[in-house]
Amino acid sequence: MVNLLYAEVLKLKRSMIALISIAGIASGPFLCFVESIIKEAKRPDIPVEGATFFSETHLYVFLLIGVLLFSVVTAYLFNREYTEHTLKNILTIPVSRIQFILSKLILLCLWTMALTLFAWLITVLFALLGQFDGLSMQLFLDAFKQFMMSGFALFLLSTPMILVTLLFKNYVVTIVFAIAITMLNLLTYGSEYSALLPWTAVRVIATGTFFPEYPPIYSYISIIMTFCVGLIASILYFKNTDVN
Repeated sequence: MVNLLYAEVLKLKRSMIALISIAGIASGPFLCFVESIIKEAKRPDIPVEGATFFSETHLYVFLLIGVLLFSVVTAYLFNREYTEHTLKNILTIPVSRIQFILSKLILLCLWTMALTLFAWLITVLFALLGQFDGLSMQLFLDAFKQFMMSGFALFLLSTPMILVTLLFKNYVVTIVFAIAITMLNLLTYGSEYSALLPWTAVRVIATGTFFPEYPPIYSYISIIMTFCVGLIASILYFKNTDVN
């Protein structure tokens, strides 16, 4: 397992996807910062609240950009062995298919959490640069908890992307699937149904904006069930499919 992880890290170091993912996750805080500066320039009498800036950035990062970006990362990790025709060689060494998937999952988790931490740091930096109102250590810590919780939840929700990637062995299908989920996020956001859709439930849980129609447990179950079903289906499919 350790050797597999080490090999994955070595392959990652030789790829541009790491830099692309960093730039992608930074785009959310940057866009929110630009939007806030424009608002402040138009209405200097209305100061930009730090809490609002963090909330809007969280929305951009985890409801819009994050779903697509983390799906691309997932597709890259699980599809590259097919595109580079290295899967057969890897499976000839004494490595089980479950170990292979778990090593990819561990790397995906580390990658996702690292990007999430970077997004939080960039958001804090932009908030300080903008000198927004109400900035405090407590606000930064609360935002940190929300960001990291959301990042881990999106990692859990990567298993359906893994399954789609294994089924179609193609980046495009996974990206289209992620775009469809993002559009669904936009449709349900703000309604009580956002507590049920796993990807919008991430924000509901992180921000504590639950709806009286659905108890909080519904949101947790939605995410956990999606993770479990996606993971089990991915493992079963990968174990029982011949490598061409």
